[in-house]
Amino acid sequence: MRSIKQPGAPLPERIQWVEGRGRAFKFTLQAGLPLLESARRGFAAEGFAGGVLSFGGGALGPFAYVMPALSSTGENAAFYSETYRPQGVTRTRLGSMTLGTRDGAPFFHCHGLWTEADGKPSGGHMLPDETIVAEPFEVAAFGIDGAAFTAEPDPETNFKLFGPVAALSIGAPTTSRAFALRLRPNQDFAFCLEEFCRAHGIARAKIHGGVGSTIGARFSHGGATEPFATELAVTAGTIAPGPSGAPEAALDIALIDYTGGIAEGRLIRGNNPVLMTMELVLEVLDEFG
Repeated sequence: MRSIKQPGAPLPERIQWVEGRGRAFKFTLQAGLPLLESARRGFAAEGFAGGVLSFGGGALGPFAYVMPALSSTGENAAFYSETYRPQGVTRTRLGSMTLGTRDGAPFFHCHGLWTEADGKPSGGHMLPDETIVAEPFEVAAFGIDGAAFTAEPDPETNFKLFGPVAALSIGAPTTSRAFALRLRPNQDFAFCLEEFCRAHGIARAKIHGGVGSTIGARFSHGGATEPFATELAVTAGTIAPGPSGAPEAALDIALIDYTGGIAEGRLIRGNNPVLMTMELVLEVLDEFG
């Protein structure tokens, strides 16, 4: 399986996780507000400080983003491009967001694909402080209580990355057992989730959110992304018993690579290692025994 040398030593804990409780809901992002503030208000209205969300068609403008890029200094295994600020209204096709905190203030990590006003298809990593909701649009969210995503220095990748931390319960109404997860580099996305579910007695689960990167990609439809630096969003994900009865992950994703190549499809289990990080919430639907 492919691997990329990171600047720091691998940490022994390869899956960061915190268990909590959660609930799925939908809300409409308010136009005229920064995307970060609009998302924060939507979670707060349901009693949550944070969580994850996914969306389809939406409208953003002003809008700023970066794409994956090669590192020019060698201080990171990959880096970000210059900042792009397309004119007019950008129309999103899909996206996924983790809403948490950085330096004590609300912050998000959000990847997606979109079409700019001039018709150019693109994608990447949205910048929270320069992205405004241009028109109201609906998102599907999952709030989590008892856990939160907080950006902290990560010595392995030499980035400041979201990871799950325990949080005081704020008493939000919840329906499900849930885990906030972060997967570390150079381990297969699907196998990692399957191992986690086996270890925690989880027979069936649904993935909510899903923001991160893989080392290129190999898809079940036969396609492949060769450039190693990517930014991806999970578009659908489940874990359910396979033919042997053991948990198997079905992961549908969309990505952009550092050359601007766009790809979508279901990832092949066992051949899609994490590049930098993978954040998501796992909602438990059924347990073994």
